Amino acid sequence: MTWLLDFMAQGGPVLYGILLVCIVLWAFILERLYFFYWVMPRENEQLARQWQARQEHHSWTARKIRTGLISRQRQSAQMGLSVIAILIAICPLMGLLGTVTGMVSVFDVLAITGTGNARAMASGISQATIPTMAGLVVALTGLYFRSRFKRLCERGVQQLADLLPTD
Repeated sequence: MTWLLDFMAQGGPVLYGILLVCIVLWAFILERLYFFYWVMPRENEQLARQWQARQEHHSWTARKIRTGLISRQRQSAQMGLSVIAILIAICPLMGLLGTVTGMVSVFDVLAITGTGNARAMASGISQATIPTMAGLVVALTGLYFRSRFKRLCERGVQQLADLLPTD
């Protein structure tokens, strides 16, 4: 645990913001994983039973009801994906903010001590590079899950459409 605190101290205050965004991003990712693998299949089965309980499937009204069921399930599947995309976009920007604040720290050391104190500048350089790396790592993991969720969304909606035949 002390290694984490040391890492956070080396990265500067921006790293705490990246950690917060990372926690929120992973909360959304875990919620969507739960939805796609446990909730959506059950909802699809329930909607299919509702559809099969209908007497007729050919009329204009029946087709509109089917379209509405599929549309509602698509909305449910896409919920939260835009928030995940926003959090992914924020991470590299926060890393860039860490780079800028770290470089400001380096320039402060240069202004005070001149170019001879490499040890004092090293702290600012780590403050400049660690948040950049952290922001990019968090964004890359988020990008994987975002693309996976898009595929799972389309697959789940297509499975629902296949479960609601119009005969």
